[in-house]
Amino acid sequence: MGMELQKASEPAPQGCLTVAVRVPVRIVVFVLVVPVRVVWDALVVAGRFLYDAVLRPVGRALAWVGRALFVWPFVALWRYVLVPVGRGLAWLGKVLVVVPAGWLYRWLLVPVGHGLLWLYARVLTPVGHAVLWVLRGIGAGLAAVGSALARLGHLLVVVPAVWVYRWVLAPVGRAVAWCVRTVVTGIGVALYWTARILLVLPARALWRWVLVPVGRVLAVAGREIADALGHAWRVAGHVSRAVGRFFATLLRWIFVEPVRRVYRTVLTPVGHLVRDAVLRPVAAASRRALDAARASVRQARADLRRMLFGQPERPPAVDRREPSGGGRRTLGGSTTALTKD
Repeated sequence: MGMELQKASEPAPQGCLTVAVRVPVRIVVFVLVVPVRVVWDALVVAGRFLYDAVLRPVGRALAWVGRALFVWPFVALWRYVLVPVGRGLAWLGKVLVVVPAGWLYRWLLVPVGHGLLWLYARVLTPVGHAVLWVLRGIGAGLAAVGSALARLGHLLVVVPAVWVYRWVLAPVGRAVAWCVRTVVTGIGVALYWTARILLVLPARALWRWVLVPVGRVLAVAGREIADALGHAWRVAGHVSRAVGRFFATLLRWIFVEPVRRVYRTVLTPVGHLVRDAVLRPVAAASRRALDAARASVRQARADLRRMLFGQPERPPAVDRREPSGGGRRTLGGSTTALTKD
């Protein structure tokens, strides 16, 4: 068992035709596939960027617009128009159709049905039984006449016809069938050998000595082309990724790194300087000016109220502190307002 598995795992020996076809085919396919794979990877990257940056936001916006234009109006129409109208129509149908139909069934159709049932049971059923008895008698007479006619036809037609078929037509038919079968068999054998000699043997020779070798060569070439395409596609993928990394690195060193350095070393200190030297003093001055303007407005509003309504009266000040005494508090001599005599 182990030897069989080892033999099955070993690669099959390859002929010189396979080796001779493999190398040039792989070279040609690799040269043709590398540009295609590079273009394919570029299109994939562009498609992902387009999908993330354009198609997905546009799709969400269109979905929201679609809901706003189609879904929400129909929901509102269904909820606030169609459902109340449907309920009203259902109530109207119940009042105008169901209730009258129930009344008609209960007070008209049920009594009429009971009357028709009594008529069927008491009148139509006895009359039907009498008519059926009469028809049965007539049928029995017709059956007897038909039986007699059938027996007479059997004796006058069927018996002679069977005798003629058995003793005349059947032997003649067998003889004719044997002659036809013999002639057809001879013609079939002749046509079989003619077709075999003229068609089958040349076709077999063509299949065995021409088509099978050519098919094997084409199968080897096709298999090698398929393997070469797969190998070239994988190698082209590595080449494409290497080219992409190179251009990404080049773009980072040519554009991204200088911009980041300029932002870090120039724009950030300048921004901090502008913020500390210009924006913050301007903001502080603006706040002070707004505070002064609010104070002026409040003062002007107070002066206008004083001019129109006069100076408001102030209530007299009340000293809410406890009176200060020289003596100390005792239980019998409290100085609070509640216990003071």
